[in-house]
Amino acid sequence: MLDYEKEAGDYDALRGGEARAHEAAHAVLGLIPERPGRLLDVACGTGIVTRRLAAARPGLRVTGADLTPAMVRMAAARLPGAIVRADSRRLPFPAGSFDAVTSIWLLHLLADPEDVRAVVAECARVLRPGGTYVTTVDKAAAHDVGSDIDAVLAARPRHPAADAAGTVTAHAVRSGLRPAGHGAFRGTGQGRSPRTTIADLRRGWFTALPPGEPRTEEFAARLAALPGQDRRRPDPRFSVRAFRKPAAADESGGLRTG
Repeated sequence: MLDYEKEAGDYDALRGGEARAHEAAHAVLGLIPERPGRLLDVACGTGIVTRRLAAARPGLRVTGADLTPAMVRMAAARLPGAIVRADSRRLPFPAGSFDAVTSIWLLHLLADPEDVRAVVAECARVLRPGGTYVTTVDKAAAHDVGSDIDAVLAARPRHPAADAAGTVTAHAVRSGLRPAGHGAFRGTGQGRSPRTTIADLRRGWFTALPPGEPRTEEFAARLAALPGQDRRRPDPRFSVRAFRKPAAADESGGLRTG
């Protein structure tokens, strides 16, 4: 896994920046009823999406949480007083604290299936009855856009997708949530070029191909032979799923004010 303490400074620039954050926030908010309340952005990273969630919905009191100190510092600069350092597997909030919970680009990072289950369970625990949980799913698959780069990488070893939609849905249902919608957004600025993909290979982006290993360099050599080394291929298209925590007195799916 990448060292996100070291990645923090370049994180936004390497992942589409404000354009991607705009697309992500728009898709997430499209699945959350537009009413006042509290929203928790789990694994908020640099806060680039968290800030947009707060700005777009003034009626929502937004809190961001992340485990990496460098990410927390960057997010806190964007949303002073609204960011806490926390492990997403053990959130420091009482049950039923939030009307909405989001986890964007988190579940795919978790190598242990038990951690995925624990994160989804925690997001469900801190959600109020009637509240909505929104998360990205199938992140790795989003990058497969049918390009020549994908053809080269097709034979690479892969770990099972921790954030597979079916897996995440099963965890959510076991945690008392119900499927409540889905959406997608474009990863603006994240289309791969052969040169950037080689750089990602050599920095450990593809976790089943450790930097420096002969097979990693074999894939790098094949990518280096492709035309248009600096031409970006189409942007990925990310998927989001929404889940609702049933409320005894209100089955409408709206947020409860608080």
